[in-house]
Amino acid sequence: MHAIERTEGGSNVMRTEFPSIVREPANARRVGLTTLTLLLVVMLMGGCSVRNYALNQVGDALANSGSTFASDDDLQLIGTAAPFSLKLMESVLADTPDHRGLLLATTRGFVQYSYAYVEFPADELEDRNLTAAYAQRERARRLYLRARNYGLRGLEASSPGLTKLLKTNAAGALSATTVEDVGLLYWTGVAWAAAISLSKDNPFLVADLPTVEALVQRALTLDESYDHGAIHVFLISFEMSRSGVNARAADLARQHFERAVELSDGMQAAPFVTFAETVSVTERNRNQFSDLLQHALKLNVDAQPESRLANLVMQRRARWLLGRTDQLFAD
Repeated sequence: MHAIERTEGGSNVMRTEFPSIVREPANARRVGLTTLTLLLVVMLMGGCSVRNYALNQVGDALANSGSTFASDDDLQLIGTAAPFSLKLMESVLADTPDHRGLLLATTRGFVQYSYAYVEFPADELEDRNLTAAYAQRERARRLYLRARNYGLRGLEASSPGLTKLLKTNAAGALSATTVEDVGLLYWTGVAWAAAISLSKDNPFLVADLPTVEALVQRALTLDESYDHGAIHVFLISFEMSRSGVNARAADLARQHFERAVELSDGMQAAPFVTFAETVSVTERNRNQFSDLLQHALKLNVDAQPESRLANLVMQRRARWLLGRTDQLFAD
């Protein structure tokens, strides 16, 4: 999910786009079985230190297993399984609150689930049932904020006081972060931006946009290639959300698009769909809009198995957008 621009009544606001799915290890099934075994061991253990050790092992296993099974090709199956996975992570975090790897996996997992299975379906529902779509977006907003809070906890684990300092001196708060923090910086920023995009009537939350920018820009500085250019995909839409105050927004977005395609070897649909939905719509370039979405649909989702689920979600959005072409480009 990346935050992207959305047009409602002719004005530009931010909305959410699906971020690249975390890469699933080749031994994910074995890790999953190990996790279940460790959980049984934890339940039988009475000693505090031994139990804490076992819980940390469980946390490591969950953090490394991938929360959304990125290589799966069944969107419905993953949508059914993801809530259990997320609640299991939260249960382990209740006893290991400073487990950074698990905090990252939980942040990422809630963002991905919220977009693919809560907010995006609300977009599809809007034309048929506006009230239900509004309620679903409110749920997505709460889930994004939950994800943001886990991300901040992860950053706090190595930098106590960071959350408070972000409000007054974001650059100073983030100056000590390292390449090891890139995942938490990026996913926390994405979660925060997504919540803001669904909170246009909350000026206090909207006022946090500079903090979001600081988090993502710090991640970009530390490792621009993170997750095959996911940061650049986010910045396509982030730049366009400010197109009303920055005359160069489209040019900057285009630069991020080109870099995202380069870093992903052109094998991910997200850059094409995001650029089409933001820049092409804003510039009223209907032909470009259609060409980019058709290109996304032609991508072979099996060519990059670790991105299969992400590409399937973005191809689904590409089809939906193509079906709304006349609405988006109406005079």
